Amino acid sequence: MDAAPPPPTLPPTLGILGGGQLGRMTALAAVRMGLRVKLLTPDATGPEAAFADVTVGDWTDPAVLAAWMAGCTAVTVESEWAPADVLAALPGAPPVRPAPHTLRLVRHKGRQRTALLQAGLPGPRFTLAATSAEAWAAVEEFGGRAVLKRFEGSYDGYGNATVASREAVEAAWTRLADHDGLLVEAFVPFETELAVIVARGADGAHVTYPVALTEQRDHRCHAVTLPAGLPSAVEQEAQRVALGAVEAVDGVGVVAVELFLTAAGEVLVNEVAPRPHNTGHVTIEACHTSQFENHVRAALGLPLGDPGLRVPAACMVNVLGHTEGPGFPEGLADALCVPGAAVHLYGKTGSRPRRKMGHVTVTADSSSDARARAEEAAGLLRL
Repeated sequence: MDAAPPPPTLPPTLGILGGGQLGRMTALAAVRMGLRVKLLTPDATGPEAAFADVTVGDWTDPAVLAAWMAGCTAVTVESEWAPADVLAALPGAPPVRPAPHTLRLVRHKGRQRTALLQAGLPGPRFTLAATSAEAWAAVEEFGGRAVLKRFEGSYDGYGNATVASREAVEAAWTRLADHDGLLVEAFVPFETELAVIVARGADGAHVTYPVALTEQRDHRCHAVTLPAGLPSAVEQEAQRVALGAVEAVDGVGVVAVELFLTAAGEVLVNEVAPRPHNTGHVTIEACHTSQFENHVRAALGLPLGDPGLRVPAACMVNVLGHTEGPGFPEGLADALCVPGAAVHLYGKTGSRPRRKMGHVTVTADSSSDARARAEEAAGLLRL
């Protein structure tokens, strides 16, 4: 009698804590590889709606987490604020990547800065100020101009203040300081801002993406261009510093490292994000393996993919909301008529001013051509 056929092999299942655009694009990368995904989000905001296995519930409730994590091969997070520590403490919890200790380190800007300094990485001078008087003393020490940052909860320009007077320090302190104070950083008169995406496995294996040139408007990422067009020595230094920052926080998965480049050619670490990042969206069209696919691979212990460019140049431009209203824009047909435009809309149910609603990427033979067409297509999407 013939032997019974072996049971079918089930694909790995990746659990994602978070249902926003980063969770959505991570899930899309996993689904394309035939993997299963489960999402848990505290609020149904729209991006998660494209997927069948979505739980909307209190993700700080151990009972909710225990039921949801059943069957997950590994769990990852959409942001450093996800309750990975609660899940990891549950009996039978799958591997959580990045680990809770990494998230705890990165989400507090004081702890993050201290870890980077202890690793010997270049960055702006800083002080962890416990009082407004200490903050002002630091501003004076740093030459009379500094950036004050809330320790936790600051992002996209929220929670930061550039100050140059005692009155500005006092006002910022009232708005930003928590029980443990706030971070004071010397203002960096940078030449340009850069970003490097690093994907790192639990075994330490890693790949580093080409350096991206980033442009901020109103403290939000507006455009990202690959390649950055830097001298090779500067690019190598940026990649070296970025990898060092990822190792300093023991990042697993994709980690984005934002950098300053000074007129003197110094590369300084600005901030670290232990997850896929806005500055890495361009990799979907520009690179052999996107940041989202490599994040999935690293979380599940799969081999990392080639981060190299597969096109001469690419540019991504963010699409922001302009008014309160529906989340689907006018002008989609017009934007799709722009040659080479790849339009990514996040499926959010509602728009509001300055909310990230999508992005457009264009690949081209030159950075200037890619930028011009990406700006054109993004400008046609009216929210």
